[in-house]
Amino acid sequence: MPAYATMPFHLETERLLLRPWAESDAEPLRDLQSERGNGTPTLEHTRAVIAKQLAAAATTGIALLPIERRDEGDFIGYCGLIVGRTTVEEPEIAYELFRRVHGRGYATEAATAVLGAATATGRQRLWSTVGTWNTPSLRVLEKLGFARDHVSTEDRGDIVWLTRALS
Repeated sequence: MPAYATMPFHLETERLLLRPWAESDAEPLRDLQSERGNGTPTLEHTRAVIAKQLAAAATTGIALLPIERRDEGDFIGYCGLIVGRTTVEEPEIAYELFRRVHGRGYATEAATAVLGAATATGRQRLWSTVGTWNTPSLRVLEKLGFARDHVSTEDRGDIVWLTRALS
């Protein structure tokens, strides 16, 4: 296995800051998770999710990072790299933002910064997996240069697998 550099855990764009998780992210992350329509998780569960993300970053050198808007200073979602359905050598890019900020280019802006961070680690390829119903996320990935690879079927429906070379 090739050695990869650790992904930068602080990223900045024109409008956004991506940074490591903090205890103060538990409530807004819980609110974001509740937008999925599966109920509202407990704060304890959400704190455990954050602890798991921090542990994974320490182990893998890649991270899912909270997104804050620079001017407003508010948590609007997360974006980063995860092992997910793939491998640490070819991780997935993942993002989720509050519905109230959809359609403003934040996902594309954050994901562009994460692509740069992934390239800096020495990786050659990234994946993304998205539900076939999630047209806005598929558009973001297409703008970023991801191409469809295949579709798989899981318990919750069909999943589009996309890939992008980093070199």
